[in-house]
Amino acid sequence: MIDTDFKELLSQYGLSQTFSLAVTDEVSAIPDMIPEREIARRKDLTDMTIVTIDGEDAKDLDDAISISRLTSGHYMLGVHIADVSYYVKEGSELDLEAYNRGTSVYLVDQVVPMLPKKLSNGLCSLNPHKPRLTLSCFMEIDQTGGVVSYEIAETVIKSSARMTYTAVTEVLSGDMAARSQYVDLIPTFELMRELALILRDKRSRRGSIDFDFPEPKVLTDEDGNTVGIKIYEHTISNKMIEEFMLAANETVARHMFRLELPLVYRVHESPDPDKIERFATLVRNMNYKFKTGAKISPKAMQNLLFKIKGTTEQVMLSTMMLRSLMKARYSNENLGHFGLAAEYYCHFTSPIRRYPDLMVHRILREWLTGRLDEKRIAYYVKLTKDAAEQSSETEVAATEAERDWVAYKMCEYMQGQVGQEFDGFISSVTSFGLFVQLPNTVEGLIRMVDLDDDYYVYDEQTMSLTGRRSGRTYYMGEKIRVRLAKVNVDLKQIDFVPVDVTPKKKEVKKNTDGKTAKKPQRQHKGRRSKQKGKA
Repeated sequence: MIDTDFKELLSQYGLSQTFSLAVTDEVSAIPDMIPEREIARRKDLTDMTIVTIDGEDAKDLDDAISISRLTSGHYMLGVHIADVSYYVKEGSELDLEAYNRGTSVYLVDQVVPMLPKKLSNGLCSLNPHKPRLTLSCFMEIDQTGGVVSYEIAETVIKSSARMTYTAVTEVLSGDMAARSQYVDLIPTFELMRELALILRDKRSRRGSIDFDFPEPKVLTDEDGNTVGIKIYEHTISNKMIEEFMLAANETVARHMFRLELPLVYRVHESPDPDKIERFATLVRNMNYKFKTGAKISPKAMQNLLFKIKGTTEQVMLSTMMLRSLMKARYSNENLGHFGLAAEYYCHFTSPIRRYPDLMVHRILREWLTGRLDEKRIAYYVKLTKDAAEQSSETEVAATEAERDWVAYKMCEYMQGQVGQEFDGFISSVTSFGLFVQLPNTVEGLIRMVDLDDDYYVYDEQTMSLTGRRSGRTYYMGEKIRVRLAKVNVDLKQIDFVPVDVTPKKKEVKKNTDGKTAKKPQRQHKGRRSKQKGKA
């Protein structure tokens, strides 16, 4: 049944785990060994201490890190990315297939890859002790996190170790067994942590927005059945790699922009003023100060996240803030990245699984080798526009497919627990019921018909439901105990019913002018409403 449903999902989103014969033949013809002449013309980094740090189950290792301290006290950070553009030739069947796919799609325990495994898990994967072709971005970074100089080069590396987030975190946390196993790499990891904290502080000071939403990891057995759901733990090692990748992406984007060369940028535009004003009204109704003007700054949003951290309103306001923002996308224009508070940004670090990164590499290599003449620049001006639009579309489809399959696997896991009670919190309040999220991020709906102890009124402004007789108010972020009533795996729907309906009157919130919030506008008796999906 699972196999059938998985195939239906692939069909629904136009995904395929297999490649055409033409693509397969092209990949089969790629030599397993790197030609000596190619190695000879590149910068040889094979004697440098370079490591990959990824999750335990990762097979496409496309980024590696080196680091050292200079005599000036500055840091020399090297971000080394698999040179996929060497293998995926422009205009080939393989290139056309990668363009059409746009991205790899990660469906719990299975992958729909952008590139065949010979490349994604083999020749382009920076496996330890194997010579690999890379594009490297070396950045000299001062004690404030500023990039004072940089170099981008075609290189060949040989990774010293295939590290995992878990192992590096254990080393840095003082685990004696881990430190004994990786004793030679301890200074490297400690220097990485030192620099990562500096870079993170710099991002925070300029206003970069970091949402702290839990991410689920679905656990499956050998047959693909869901056996558990846990929360991804973002440790210091995850954060180190995140900061280093962000630094490289910004440096490459800034470099190409200043050279006035075409590029596929990763952009996140400023939010729509009307959406921000609606969000600001909600914030003020919750008694928080939030200034808006002609143009909202990411720093203002970051400050609000700091204020609400640990409060009962945190989930509600963080969620509504995210919904008020634009969605990130690809563009051939440099429009900046609002969420990161970055003036220049592109995707350079994952060419195995994202076509925009491959495009960035291809243009960079032509610039590095002096082949980027006026004719090629004109060609790339058009191609980057088309590729940005195509990649944005495939990214949306991939995200929807990934969410759909996670929802399916969650329902599969929960169907054996019907009748059990759980503690959760209200993640969304709508006119047709309450969405409740459990600690493992499983989300279900309490339908209006199951709130049968009172007549409930929906207040759109405060996003709450209030009982007319009891005054009992349901609001986002409130803890609630529920019983699992029904699971429909095919529709990916979970129904909860409240266990505790004891009247609980919410304190009336006042606007900043001292007046009570606007009276509720919509009224519902306990009746069934059609589920419309997540609010």
